[in-house]
Amino acid sequence: MDVTNAVFPVPGQLESFFDVTEDGPFVMVNLVKFKDRATYDDDPSIDISGREAYERYASAMQEVLGDRGGKIIFHGDVTGLLLGEVAELWDAVALVEYVSHAAFLEQMGSPERAAIERHRSAGLAGQLNLRVTPSTH
Repeated sequence: MDVTNAVFPVPGQLESFFDVTEDGPFVMVNLVKFKDRATYDDDPSIDISGREAYERYASAMQEVLGDRGGKIIFHGDVTGLLLGEVAELWDAVALVEYVSHAAFLEQMGSPERAAIERHRSAGLAGQLNLRVTPSTH
């Protein structure tokens, strides 16, 4: 299994993500890898770590999510790997609960999220996002 972190979806990826029949609640598992130093295209003089830049984004996202019924239900640092093998561990994990795909899309396109996206882009080397839905058994 190849693993490739990304900062933005590739063409078609977002469409296939929402090509599902259910539209109930789900949790997004975010496996995050930070840049050593943040890279702000709009202000290269900002000198903070990638983690600090992403934390600015994550802090502001709590309100964006809350306004749409979502919430960060867990976040923490990756401190080890028990099973499997990857070339490099992620730095952090966040579990974000959404009430529906519609609510997820709404926050993705919101002006509030657009205003803070620069911190996410500046701080992330890449991430994996996994949609997890409640099991029926």
